[in-house]
Amino acid sequence: MPPRNSKSHGFTLVELLVVIAIIGVLVGLLLPAVQAAREAARRMSCSNNFKQLGLAVHNYHSAYNKLPMHGGGTQTATSNNDWDNINTANNYRLSILVGLTPFIEQQAIWEQISNPLDNGGGTPAIWPAMGPTPDRLAYLPWATELPALRCPSDPGTGLPALGRTNYGACLGDSAVGSRDSYLNITTIASGATYPYSGTTGTASTANAAYRGAFMPGRQTAFRDILDGLANTIIMGELTTDLGDKDARTSLPTNNPYGAPNEKNQCRLDPTYGQQQVDPARPQFWPAAATVNTNFGRGYRWADRMPVYSCIFTILPPNKALCSEKDDRRDAVAPPSSRHQGGCHVLMGDGAVKFITDSIEAGTSTAAQPDTRSGSPAVGLQSQYGVWGALGTRASKETITLDF
Repeated sequence: MPPRNSKSHGFTLVELLVVIAIIGVLVGLLLPAVQAAREAARRMSCSNNFKQLGLAVHNYHSAYNKLPMHGGGTQTATSNNDWDNINTANNYRLSILVGLTPFIEQQAIWEQISNPLDNGGGTPAIWPAMGPTPDRLAYLPWATELPALRCPSDPGTGLPALGRTNYGACLGDSAVGSRDSYLNITTIASGATYPYSGTTGTASTANAAYRGAFMPGRQTAFRDILDGLANTIIMGELTTDLGDKDARTSLPTNNPYGAPNEKNQCRLDPTYGQQQVDPARPQFWPAAATVNTNFGRGYRWADRMPVYSCIFTILPPNKALCSEKDDRRDAVAPPSSRHQGGCHVLMGDGAVKFITDSIEAGTSTAAQPDTRSGSPAVGLQSQYGVWGALGTRASKETITLDF
């Protein structure tokens, strides 16, 4: 009987290193695919959130025969300015998202908002029904983050924001007067001065400028969307500020006050003297710029001010914010997202579309619709191409391109 070979067999060191190298290469090839799959899942989840908001808007309209008001709420007897921050009323500062809370499975939050709420020994002892202005951190509903209003791709969290939102109301293709409330206008006599600092218009000015599905402080309904629900954007996605000087989400403090805040050129034309984006990193302000860390994009889901919960179809998606140094000014606020190449929008019929950054947007330097001196005549079709036409509710534009 031949002797048994007692020599053990196994991998040599060279063979083991080759196997490890092959595994490393395979993992390296697989990781991008895994990351892409994760982002695809997050993007789908974001789209589903928007679909739920679309259902909420339609259910709200079925219940009340109107859309939720952007810029509704309460005001004190002393008629504070709508940008004043107070505890006794909300100064018509509530966004459409407040009215939608019962329709997105947030009935408990709505009951806290719609009734007087105990302040737990603080001042005031009792918060008023419909809450104070949306900047009050001590008012728990405003500080509550609602999962239905957050895109999973957006990592923003925590202070100095209150409850963040990644979805905002579409106010059309003009940001002129966008921080004002129509409710303040309708309380004055016909032909009286429109209460906008430094201008002399009337309530008709607001009618001319507010061309979107929602009008600040004025109730609209599906019947007002004459261009067709399937052709009109009613909400858009927005990116919340991370404190990194992202030009889409933050406001430089060295921008001057005055007329340029009403025009989308203020980020494009250096003659206006506004802060320009960093040429090396066009999505960011220069390192030397000082931004206001308290007024970040999407920082207050309940606040109707443009920087927090509005989008406009003027500049295409993911362009820089165009406004002044604080949150109580008009702002050309394009939609934006953490998704690659574009963002989601919600159409009036409930459909969710992904709009690319390259959508045809007409003449970006055109003046916005208004009745003030130097602005185009009212009633014209949007000057911002397909993008602008999608944001207007009743301008009778014909959209021939696929978007």
